[in-house]
Amino acid sequence: MESMLNKLKSTVTKVTADVTSAVMGNPVTREFDVGRHIASGGNALAWKIFNGTKKSTKQEVAVFVFDKKLIDKYQKFEKDQIIDSLKRGVQQLTRLRHPRLLTVQHPLEESRDCLAFCTEPVFASLANVLGNWENLPSPVSPDIKDYKLYDVETKYGLLQVSEGLSFLHSSVKMVHGNVTPENIILNKSGAWKIMGFDFCVSSTNPSEQEPKFPCKEWDPNLPSLCLPNPEYLAPEYILSVSCETASDMYSLGTVMYAVFNKGKPIFEVNKQDIYKSFSRQLDQLSRLGSNSLTNIPEEVREHVKLLLNVTPTVRPDADQMTKIPFFDDVGAVTLQYFDTLFQRDNLQKSQFFKGLPKVLPKLPKRVIVQRILPCLTSEFVNPDMVPFVLPNVLLIAEECTKEEYVKLILPELGPVFKQQEPIQASNMILLIFLQKMDLLLTKTPPDEIKNSVLPMVYRALEAPSIQIQELCLNIIPTFANLIDYPSMKNALIPRIKNACLQTSSLAVRVNSLVCLGKILEYLDKWFVLDDILPFLQQIPSKEPAVLMGILGIYKCTFTHKKLGITKEQLAGKVLPHLIPLSIENNLNLNQFNSFISVIKEMLNRLESEHKTKLEQLHIMQEQQKSLDLGNQMNASEETKVTSVGSQQIDKVFNSIGTDLLTGGESENKEDGLQNKHKRASLTLEEKQKLAKEQEQAQKLKSQQPLKPQVHTPIAPVKQTKDLTDTLMDNMSSLTNLSVSTPKISSSSTFTSVPSTGLGMMFSTPIDNTKRNLTNGLNANMGFQTSGFNMPVNTNQNFFSGPSTPGVTKMTLGTPSTLPNFNAVSVPPAGAKQTQQRPTDMSALNNLFGPQKPKVSMNQLSQQKPNQWLNQFVPPQGSSGMGGSVMGTQMNTIGQSAFGMQANPFFNPQNFAQPPTTMTNSSSASNDLKDLFG
Repeated sequence: MESMLNKLKSTVTKVTADVTSAVMGNPVTREFDVGRHIASGGNALAWKIFNGTKKSTKQEVAVFVFDKKLIDKYQKFEKDQIIDSLKRGVQQLTRLRHPRLLTVQHPLEESRDCLAFCTEPVFASLANVLGNWENLPSPVSPDIKDYKLYDVETKYGLLQVSEGLSFLHSSVKMVHGNVTPENIILNKSGAWKIMGFDFCVSSTNPSEQEPKFPCKEWDPNLPSLCLPNPEYLAPEYILSVSCETASDMYSLGTVMYAVFNKGKPIFEVNKQDIYKSFSRQLDQLSRLGSNSLTNIPEEVREHVKLLLNVTPTVRPDADQMTKIPFFDDVGAVTLQYFDTLFQRDNLQKSQFFKGLPKVLPKLPKRVIVQRILPCLTSEFVNPDMVPFVLPNVLLIAEECTKEEYVKLILPELGPVFKQQEPIQASNMILLIFLQKMDLLLTKTPPDEIKNSVLPMVYRALEAPSIQIQELCLNIIPTFANLIDYPSMKNALIPRIKNACLQTSSLAVRVNSLVCLGKILEYLDKWFVLDDILPFLQQIPSKEPAVLMGILGIYKCTFTHKKLGITKEQLAGKVLPHLIPLSIENNLNLNQFNSFISVIKEMLNRLESEHKTKLEQLHIMQEQQKSLDLGNQMNASEETKVTSVGSQQIDKVFNSIGTDLLTGGESENKEDGLQNKHKRASLTLEEKQKLAKEQEQAQKLKSQQPLKPQVHTPIAPVKQTKDLTDTLMDNMSSLTNLSVSTPKISSSSTFTSVPSTGLGMMFSTPIDNTKRNLTNGLNANMGFQTSGFNMPVNTNQNFFSGPSTPGVTKMTLGTPSTLPNFNAVSVPPAGAKQTQQRPTDMSALNNLFGPQKPKVSMNQLSQQKPNQWLNQFVPPQGSSGMGGSVMGTQMNTIGQSAFGMQANPFFNPQNFAQPPTTMTNSSSASNDLKDLFG
């Protein structure tokens, strides 16, 4: 590896040294940067050709350099002759201007070490291409070594040389004198150009007379660089010391022979005895047969034989050669037309560009890229021609690799992407680009897609032309997978939606919906649910095609594996939107059936999912009941030693409270408190309040428990005896305790209890003794049910009935309106119960029935529940008795925490329908097959 690097380094160093030594000090280097040695050309391939750039404009050029070291072996006068000959050739080339002659960019400059001049960019000389690699860097570049001429290149190249000679002979009245492969240069585009005018001969007669060309006698004593190449020289130069335009045509014939024979000339000349060689050559030419020209194409073989004729007058002239059928090839004619394109008007150009797509497939890729593509892209400066040129450029782009596309085509397309004038041409450009969008997105780098390609698509969606909008909407799904997601979500989808909402064309609206339906799979679920589906409700028109498009998007979203519509969306938004649309008068039977089919599918899934959820919840609730029942049984065994009065009071409260809302379920106070913490986020003041309550509960727990007479407790679910009677039965055992307990006045407070329990306890009159004992019991036994205090107030009427003397009246600490519980049957104080039987709860069953509430709506509206409790109150849509009961529950959180549960009876939803208007349209698109199959 190290040896390879060293070898490469030495090669680069050698090349750099050669360039430095060859050009150093030459005035050309002031204006041009000289690069790599790429080729050789001119007489005897004496000129080294380097690539270069102009410093001021960065324009690419070729730098021709003649290193004077090559002639160090000659004497001074010989050196001078060589230099003069080379200078003469370059000076003549500089003065002549023609497309078939090599274009000089900077005239000849001489320095002590070299001669140098600059021309148009060059690839190589024809001699290099045909295998003559003299004066080339070693190793030979693969670009030259592996270069193969295509037939169309050969044909058009020889045609170009013929046209160049025609210009010299007819217009300039000049004989080139040294037409050889060394003096034919292939420029960077592949065009063949003539150079090497070292031995050119101009006519001595005035221009209006027959041209006469003087000729010098061959001098074998001159250096070889001062003589033309004798292998391509006409016999009359040597044998009769004469020359004319036909002499160049002979040279053209020998060049054509060499091209078709891998660079080998037809005759080899012995330079030591040139006269003898030419005499033998003349004899062979007079007997030249077809066997000697077998490698030359048959259609041009006879013309080559004529060019090599001994008699100059028999040879075709240059103008005649340009018209032979051999050059009448479609590829050659196409290339020739491109070379004269600057002479054509727009109409001629447009006609030519329209027919070009049929010709391009017949041409080799290298010829298209080197010769045709630069000519096409140069027309982009003409806005009127862009719509005719662009299809051909994109056709070439399809055959290019991504690297070739990025290097050669994309930079030229940049201005075209942004072209908006003239309007008609701009619209055509948009249509062309849209049709080739997959090509652009496949080969264009992501940054350029975002900066150039997608903005053009956005412009098409916003174009005033309905045709462009329709085409854009139809094409977008074909390349949607190539668009990055942020661009699609933030730029493309909003424009599609705007096109749907703002257009007056039914076709555009329908195509917008179809387009959205086809690209749903490239979007994520929540974007579709939150952005696409709500948009459907904004569409104003009710034409059948639009409605079916809306239905199609719903169906695609509903059935797509990655997307899907949630149960809540189905119930709350989708079905309330679809059902009214399904009965639009414009729908026919098949369309209505399509709506109903989708609606039924949605309803079936909604039913299935929600039913499954409820079944699972039911199983979980049953399991929880079993666990709670076991816990209650264990707790009852442990608390048999506690106060019977306290146990009975707690059971009464729990049974009544839970019977009302939970059907007998009960939980201990700690569980209720935990649930309360789980269901709400408390403020600091509320947390402080709860802490104080916990301290109070601990103080009450630290007191000695009551020890009443032991008797069998009554199950809460069968409790029908009035609590007051129970207290009277145990009065004798509690009399002694009342002396030791603190006396509670009418203004003292205690923790609140369920309102229904209070109603049953104090709905019958009792005497003052019973009231004092009851207050004492409440103070000592301290049933802690919630964090809200309820004062005993004898002045306020707690129930809806009239005040009864001698009865203690209680109210909640927070103003509340309770339903009338008079329907609950309570036995008189003196009544005895003969047997235990279940409580008759039929009156309570009516509480949640369809009857009118016992509390008026005005009373409900005056309630001001605690702000913290509002977190648990159902939405404002809940009303009626259920709302009243829930308000009571929230303000009277009992030991079983039944007041914390959400209201299961009221869950209304309001479905607002957006206003829609009917828009009549003359035409409608029925192409919805992609959505419904």
